[in-house]
Amino acid sequence: MQITRHTDYALRVLMYLAVSPDRVTLGEIAERLGVSRHHLMKVGASLGELGLVDLVRGPGGGISLAVDPDEISVGAVFRSLENCVLVECFDAEEDHCVFSGSCALTGVLNTAFEAFCRELDAKSLGDLVRQRARLRASLGLGKQRKAP
Repeated sequence: MQITRHTDYALRVLMYLAVSPDRVTLGEIAERLGVSRHHLMKVGASLGELGLVDLVRGPGGGISLAVDPDEISVGAVFRSLENCVLVECFDAEEDHCVFSGSCALTGVLNTAFEAFCRELDAKSLGDLVRQRARLRASLGLGKQRKAP
């Protein structure tokens, strides 16, 4: 299974914000992570719609976490941004498989997907950034992040 680049970048942006001492620009994040600023603008908009970040436009603007990192479920972020229909038989409206209703593959895939989601649900953004000092050093950030 492979998650979309959008979700991957969203999780990286959230991690960056969790260890950043202040509001930052998406341009700064893009440069530090080595990804497209244009793509991160879309990611930022998605995270803003989910209420996970505060976006401030204009001079002095930027992006910051709107929620405590320990309150952000990795699983919830994943399900909010990903299409969780692994195969067409997971979606009754799109199911045209000749084996639907008579094969065990749907059950096996569903069980595996549920286990995957349980693992993600068991982790918060705070869990991902417990080694804040090490992460800040790898990003070239010096100060402690202030609590939201």
